[in-house]
Amino acid sequence: MTSLDLRSVPKIVLHDHLDGGLRPGTVVDLAAAVDHPLPTTDPAALGDWFVAAAGSGSLERYLETFDHTVAVMQTAPALERVAREAVEDLVADGVVYAELRWAPEQHERRGLTMQQAVDAVQRGIEQGVADAAAAGRTVRVGQIVTAMRHADRWEEVARLAVANRDAGVVGFDIAGAEAGFPADRFPQVWRYLADEELPVTIHAGEADGVSSVATAVHRGQALRIGHGVRILDDVFVDEQGVVTLGRTAGWLRDQQIPLELCPSSNVQTGAAPSIAQHGISVLRDLDFAVTLNTDNRLVSGTSMTREMTLLVDEAGWTGEDLLDVTLAAAWSAFVPHGDRLELARRVTAGFVAAGVVEDVEAGA
Repeated sequence: MTSLDLRSVPKIVLHDHLDGGLRPGTVVDLAAAVDHPLPTTDPAALGDWFVAAAGSGSLERYLETFDHTVAVMQTAPALERVAREAVEDLVADGVVYAELRWAPEQHERRGLTMQQAVDAVQRGIEQGVADAAAAGRTVRVGQIVTAMRHADRWEEVARLAVANRDAGVVGFDIAGAEAGFPADRFPQVWRYLADEELPVTIHAGEADGVSSVATAVHRGQALRIGHGVRILDDVFVDEQGVVTLGRTAGWLRDQQIPLELCPSSNVQTGAAPSIAQHGISVLRDLDFAVTLNTDNRLVSGTSMTREMTLLVDEAGWTGEDLLDVTLAAAWSAFVPHGDRLELARRVTAGFVAAGVVEDVEAGA
């Protein structure tokens, strides 16, 4: 199976950071406009720099690469451009549904309010969707508004998300360094979001362990877990090969709480040793609700097609495996049930039409 085979299949990405997916040339253009210094102004070389800098094996070092992308996303036109181009790039990769997450609190340095930033991103998304429609491509894209774990603005950002739930925002997230900043720092935020019935996904189980996942699920009331690969620390195999799940791992599997797994990113940050040894394959085999994602397309030099291809080439995945995780993503999207059903049917039909799987019942 080749990347060309997979580019045509319909894809769903639930975990894609807007500020981690810029085109290198766009970073160069926007940096010049605000006099922000870059490691290099050659777009190809800059793209290579991002991937290399993020491959240190440290989540903290990985996050440093965002100093450059966030710095150039401080005006409404810049945010609109980045969002529009993100939609264009996802559509070109075969994505039919995407949730773009980002932290409005990081985009106020040049006078924008958080609401103005959300409005700008939404305009860019809508333009990208309209351009795709004009070209005969259908895509749906929502915003996940994110608060930074280390800051104290969770409640303010949560209220911003709720205020924009009918204007493009589909959910709320917290992101950034896990260790020392547990999801229960501000318990009133999760109560508020539950009362408002706004879906929540929480970064957990990437740089921190099982307790981070448990807190996200039980205290944060997360409907999905961002990454979550460290849940494998709660999966035990004895000398006879018998698998036993700890309480948190068992809860996640029993409740089918989706894991937003990001193989290439996890290898870069040291959360996984390689694609071949990434826990996504083990979790899939154990019937966890596994979804496949890009995390940061610029920083990891990746796409959904590339992530799929790596799993096929390096981890022995089949077309059926890829369909399964894509359907899991369809059923985990922060949209109404009827829309999920339509996504599942579209995905199934697309995989069959591409010849990646045999004919199966649509939406199965």
